[in-house]
Amino acid sequence: MFKKNLENLQITLQENNIDLAIITDDDSLYYFTGYYDFLHMSFGRPTILLVPKDSETILITPLIDAHLVKKNCPVDKIVTWNDGIDNEWREYLPKYIKKNLVIATEKFKISTLVLNYISSLCDEKSLSNISPILDSIRMVKTVEELKIARSAGKVAEAMMRAGKEAIGHNVPEYEVALATSQAGTRKAAEILKKEFEESDMSPLIHFLQIMASGKDLPKTHHRASTKLLKDGDPVFLCFCGMTNFHKFKLGFDRTFWLKEINDRSQIKTYETAVQSQKAALSVLGPGVKAEDVHAAYAEAIQSAGYPYPTFRCGRATGFSMLEEPQLVAGNKTILKPGMVFAVDGSANEENFRAQVGDSFIITENGYEQITNFSKNVEDLII
Repeated sequence: MFKKNLENLQITLQENNIDLAIITDDDSLYYFTGYYDFLHMSFGRPTILLVPKDSETILITPLIDAHLVKKNCPVDKIVTWNDGIDNEWREYLPKYIKKNLVIATEKFKISTLVLNYISSLCDEKSLSNISPILDSIRMVKTVEELKIARSAGKVAEAMMRAGKEAIGHNVPEYEVALATSQAGTRKAAEILKKEFEESDMSPLIHFLQIMASGKDLPKTHHRASTKLLKDGDPVFLCFCGMTNFHKFKLGFDRTFWLKEINDRSQIKTYETAVQSQKAALSVLGPGVKAEDVHAAYAEAIQSAGYPYPTFRCGRATGFSMLEEPQLVAGNKTILKPGMVFAVDGSANEENFRAQVGDSFIITENGYEQITNFSKNVEDLII
C-alpha cells in the first residue's frame, strides 16, 4: 500500500511540474512510508520526507527512532540525525533542496521551525503548497485502507455498547470513558490478532473522551469529568478522535437518556437530529457535490423550526481525523467511490442539543454504513 502511495505521489509531482515535495505531517508520513510512533515536533524532533519527482526518495529521521522504520519502508534512502550533533536534521537538507527549482511544503501543517529553515535555503525559488495535492491523493481510499476502516467500525461499535452499559445512576462520567476505552482496546486487539497478524500496531484506544450529560449537553466537545450521572439525565457519547484502529479514524456518536426522559421536548429535538442525518444520507453517494449533502441536512433542521446548524454535516476521514472533502456549504468536490465520511445529524435548542453520527464508505451505487447502533428513542433509554 505505502509503495503504491509513494509512487502515485511522484507521478502527481511530475504532472504538476513540482521538483520536490517536503512532507512533515505525521499522518502523511505514515500514508506514504508506513512509518509511525516516532517522536515528532512536540519533542522538537522533526522527521522529514523528501520526495523528488524523478529521483531517489529520502526519509530524514532521528537516530533514536530509526529502529521503528519498517523493513519494507518504500523510501530509497534513510538518513538519521542525533540530538546536538553537527547541525542535526538541518545537516542534510541544503544539498537536496539546492538542486531543485520548484519546491512544495505542507503550508498549514509544517512547523515554523522547519519551514523557516527551508525558506532560508530556497532564495528566489518557488515554494508552493503541496497540501491540496496530498489531500487529493488521499481522498479515495485504497482496498487496504477500506479493510482497516471496516475494522475501525467494529471497534467503534464495541465502544458504544460498552458506553451504554456503563451509564448508570451515580456513575461518574470518567468511568464510562474508561469502559469505552477498554472495550475498544480489547476489540482492536482481537481484530489485530485475527486479521492483521504481521502488524505490531498498538490496539490501545486513547483519547480524551467527548462526553456530556445533564445540563452540560449543549457543550458540544465537553470531556468526561468526575460529575456523577443522575436518573433522567441525557448523556451524549462521541467517539470522534477515539475511534482509531490501525491509525484509521472514524466519526460515531449517540445521545442516550438514563431511566427516563424528563423533558419531553428533547424527543422532538432528537428526532430532528435523526431526520437531518437521514436527509443527508438520501443525497450521499457518488457523483454528488459535497455541499449538497450539507444543504439537505441543514434544510431538514431548519424546516423543523430549529436554527441553521452550528457545524458541518460531515467530514472525510482516514489516517487523519479531518480530511478532504468536508460536507459543508461551499465545498463543490464531487464524491467518489472509496471516500470515507463521518455524517452527522443535529438539532439545537436553548438548553439541549441532540447529535447522531455514523461513518460511511461511498460505493458505486450509494454508500456502505460501517458504524451501526440503534437510533430509536426506546433503544436509547437506559
